[in-house]
Amino acid sequence: MKRLDWNALDETARREALARPAQARADELKQGVAAIIAQVRAHGDVALRELSAKYDRCALDAIEVTAAEFETAEAALDEALKAAIREAAGHIDTYHRASQPTPVGVDTAPGVRVERMLRPITRVGLYVPAGTAPLPSTALMLGVPAAIAGCREVVLCSPARADGRCDEAVLYAARVTGVHRVFKLGGAQAIAAMAYGTESVPKCEKLFGPGNAWVTEAKLQVSGDPDGAAIDMPAGPSEVLVIADDGANPAFVAADLLSQAEHGPDSQVVLLSPSAALLDAVAAEVERQVATLPRSETALKALAQSRLIAVDSLAQAVEVSNRYAPEHLIIQTAQPRALLDGIESAGSIFLGPWTPESVGDYCSGSNHVLPTYGYARSYSGVSVASFVKQISVQEVSADGLRAIGPCTVTLAAAEQLEAHRRAVSMRLDVLEGRA
Repeated sequence: MKRLDWNALDETARREALARPAQARADELKQGVAAIIAQVRAHGDVALRELSAKYDRCALDAIEVTAAEFETAEAALDEALKAAIREAAGHIDTYHRASQPTPVGVDTAPGVRVERMLRPITRVGLYVPAGTAPLPSTALMLGVPAAIAGCREVVLCSPARADGRCDEAVLYAARVTGVHRVFKLGGAQAIAAMAYGTESVPKCEKLFGPGNAWVTEAKLQVSGDPDGAAIDMPAGPSEVLVIADDGANPAFVAADLLSQAEHGPDSQVVLLSPSAALLDAVAAEVERQVATLPRSETALKALAQSRLIAVDSLAQAVEVSNRYAPEHLIIQTAQPRALLDGIESAGSIFLGPWTPESVGDYCSGSNHVLPTYGYARSYSGVSVASFVKQISVQEVSADGLRAIGPCTVTLAAAEQLEAHRRAVSMRLDVLEGRA
């Protein structure tokens, strides 16, 4: 990991220090994804079978997972794993149910009632990656809030293995959360299928979930097409930023950094600390621990573009963190909550030595589908609110129109929208006996 002193850097060097690895949105990638989307739109299921054979190296007889496949998957899983999936689903349900948006009704003036009603998005598409490793946790993170929201149809796509079957744990998690239909599809072709529909896959109104560069690019392309689908958020490679003081456990900090570095070669991890001794100790721990990881090669590639940054205080660490806007922010200090009020931008925050980011990935109850690549400045992670539409309702009585009508008339006239003005003024004339 590169070692830097924040206060020794000029503005240009500071920007470079916090720069993410270059996003893989090269022209070749854009064109490749566009070609896949066009192929799926033109040829439907035939294209899905061809693309699955090409990219996932599997021959699909049936694109949709059958009831028998669900039963076989459940029977094949270890009971301890099934229990862990159910436990995690319970924690996620508890948090998301408590934090879901609620209807609102308020009188903004006498006789003027304004309400907010909630309606679930009718059909949603969930994407669960299974590249170098299947992610049943993502099926939980997406399936639970979709169920709480009450979406009428929940569709899930996850790549098939070479044997033409989806990962057993992903299927079990989908069943536990009440997903309605699962399809054995991955990559950009899965996104295209859910965005536009095929003979087998229904067209969805909004797409959710993380993925590789091809999946991310496909989501961006379909979200920019009026005939496509909305998406949860733009996203890039996974990342974590840790703020630590001289009392932090170097082994814990190193483990947290490596937990994100092992995600992929484009992942990035950053440590901010006012303690030179802590930075030294963590650097040594990272070197020691990475050598024992099964995914050490991947982690080392990520570490090559990661940072150990010396700051002059914890307050400055917060300033730098806000500038970076990390997907995951871990605060390992003597009083972590003392820094919380200063945090402006982060996807999810983890406080204290006993709160590794990994618990958020699996079973603390929060959601692990989060904005990355700096999008935490303006986006939030997935929640029940992501799956619902918030619709305003207003009802005005005669007395209410007498109260707020003149305000409306004045503003409409100022904007030179005469039909707007008349729609109110003619009603006022009737109420006042002038017409």
